[in-house]
Amino acid sequence: MVQKTYFKTKDYCKVKFSFKVENAETIEILGLNSDWQNAVIMSKKKDGTFSAEVNLPKETKHEFKYLVNATEWVNEPEADEQQPNAFGGSNSVIVL
Repeated sequence: MVQKTYFKTKDYCKVKFSFKVENAETIEILGLNSDWQNAVIMSKKKDGTFSAEVNLPKETKHEFKYLVNATEWVNEPEADEQQPNAFGGSNSVIVL
């Protein structure tokens, strides 16, 4: 799930990512701000859901994917759209 909070006086949007995958030990978000090298580490809650909050510039688009257990790439099912990628799959897209 992706939850967006806009502020009238700020030039960014607070985005909360929540994601749950069976048997996940770690989940990272890659691709935000076109940064596929530095992951946003999601924190695990007691119910097994992972979450992270990120501030992203307003009026921008961001491709991203979740990396589960450092081995499996997963898209956000509730993303604003999907974009084909260079690897024959697709990336999730968030539109702010």
